[in-house]
Amino acid sequence: VQLQASGGGLVQAGDSLTLSCAASGRTFSNFGLGWFRQAPGKERDVVAAISASGGNPYYADSVKGRFTISRDNAKNTGYLQMHSLKPEDTAVYYCASAIGSGSYAAAPWYNDWGQGTLVTVSS
Repeated sequence: VQLQASGGGLVQAGDSLTLSCAASGRTFSNFGLGWFRQAPGKERDVVAAISASGGNPYYADSVKGRFTISRDNAKNTGYLQMHSLKPEDTAVYYCASAIGSGSYAAAPWYNDWGQGTLVTVSS
């Protein structure tokens, strides 16, 4: 699967931003989708995940209530809506396609990754 993440940028704390993940090369509705992020000097961590059908959303504790993961299988695109952004949300955000159709909260379940989009939140 080829994945193209977009929508990152520089925002202020409290602002909102929506990331998109355009997929091609594999039937989009067959695999789960995840969003990960990596801050400078830190490991890549899962942010949110969603099943192939759009159900069973998972959120990291740090983003619960602020971020929403969704997907439009007709458009082969996934989304990550981010609200009430904090400086600690600053990171490169990656979307990834899962091996299976579920919602997976760990990186080993994902086999294809987009190039990442940078989100910078200023205080």
